[in-house]
Amino acid sequence: MKAAAFLYPWDVVGDPEAPARLARLGIRRVTLAAAYHSTRALTPRHPRHRIVTAAHAAVLYPPGDHWQGREPRPYAAGDWAPGDAYGEAAQALRDAGLDVHSWVVLAHNSRLGEDHPATSVVNAHGDRYPWAPCIAQPATRAYLADLAAEAAVRPGTGTRGTELESCGWYGLAHLHAHDKIAGVPLGEAGQYLMSLCFCASCREGYEGQGLDPDELADAVRRALEPVWRGGEEGEGWPAVEKLIGADRAAATRAWREKTARTLQEAVVGAVRAAAPAGFQVLLHADPVAYHCGANAGVDPAHILSVADGVVVPCTGGAHLLEPFAAQGAEGAVLAANLTVVSGMGGSPATLAADAARATELGATELRLYHAGLASDADLALVAEALSHTE
Repeated sequence: MKAAAFLYPWDVVGDPEAPARLARLGIRRVTLAAAYHSTRALTPRHPRHRIVTAAHAAVLYPPGDHWQGREPRPYAAGDWAPGDAYGEAAQALRDAGLDVHSWVVLAHNSRLGEDHPATSVVNAHGDRYPWAPCIAQPATRAYLADLAAEAAVRPGTGTRGTELESCGWYGLAHLHAHDKIAGVPLGEAGQYLMSLCFCASCREGYEGQGLDPDELADAVRRALEPVWRGGEEGEGWPAVEKLIGADRAAATRAWREKTARTLQEAVVGAVRAAAPAGFQVLLHADPVAYHCGANAGVDPAHILSVADGVVVPCTGGAHLLEPFAAQGAEGAVLAANLTVVSGMGGSPATLAADAARATELGATELRLYHAGLASDADLALVAEALSHTE
């Protein structure tokens, strides 16, 4: 089974041994970050540093001149990825015999929300989520499509495909700075209701579904009051219907899912228009369409008719592959994403068994998160496992 590992440019730039070390793992491809959110990352083998702090969301290459005068527009990276860090890393990896695909984070950008607060998701209480651009806003949608086309393709770098993360709604759930929001644990229903957006564009969207946005916001606030006091919210979508009523729930979902679908179509279309023939486009995806986050909620049948495939979170179990596999989409890539950093909850020791189970449930490829963050011991286990998955 073909395996690819995620990587940041700073894992390679300045470390001439990194490409060969990665190739020895047994991977055939690297999914290399080209546009990424803020992070603090470990580099346990780099000869010059151990911790890289990416202070804000940025493109890891020089943004094009066509962004001049536009708002919003991408931010250039600071000293964590100066110049064309993506291009430099891509060349070194290709020289080691590895294929390179880009890794592009879209609707997850705290600096955008800080600099342009009106772009952010606004919950029913009026709180803004600066990390979550509202994907219903026309200017934000245009920005995301153009960013995807530029960051995904990277002409002249030999990039042969892309993986698009956060191509859909982002909501409450987010590792934001020093998070202190777990005092009242929320299930799927609570997360959904706290992720509903009430910006001007979404309010207009709810009206188009026959809802009064003020009444909807009030219904959300009233529904969650018992939850804040420690009450049970129920499980899954039936709990949402119980909390705010089936008709309201269905209308919000219709608006949000249409918004996400059309964004995904626009983004993939923009990438294809900019890319050469044969360029592969995958989405990080969750088969439950109302879910939010890095693995955007999608309709499996729809997304497999738009993109070349999906990357599915499988750490803790590969069951999310099944709705995609059930579509029977010939030639579609179904990549099982498995965390191989033991310190981040991964299990490199069981990688071979986990990969075998994912294959049984429909996986055609593996993704390994994350070759730059993993310890030497973790990588040794990965290499051993991959020697048995060919």
